[in-house]
Amino acid sequence: MLKIIIQPQGTMAIYEQIVSQMKDAIVSGQLKPGEALVSIRALAAELQVSVITTKRAYEELEKEGLIRSVAGKGFYVCEYNTDYLREKQLMLLEERTADVIIGAKSAGLSCEEFVEMVRALYEEKE
Repeated sequence: MLKIIIQPQGTMAIYEQIVSQMKDAIVSGQLKPGEALVSIRALAAELQVSVITTKRAYEELEKEGLIRSVAGKGFYVCEYNTDYLREKQLMLLEERTADVIIGAKSAGLSCEEFVEMVRALYEEKE
């Protein structure tokens, strides 16, 4: 079962955090094509968020063709193009990294200092 972690003070909206983590789970193979997802209500209860929030996340994933709704049965992971999805994730990561680089430059970090910071944080998360 997929464990979604919500950061209420995060920069992303809650529904975006759900979408992002579910996309990651699909790309990594943690969620397999054809696999049933937890219901909208159950996910809302588990995350202690509004049903509207989880519904919006599922609608976004469905709009992107990553999940599909089966009337009376729930939501399922679709067959997907992992290369396309990975490319979209990389583009989003590049945008977020560019924002972080702007912050690093305004803090006076050199490229080498920034890379060293990223390397240390990356290794810490392994």
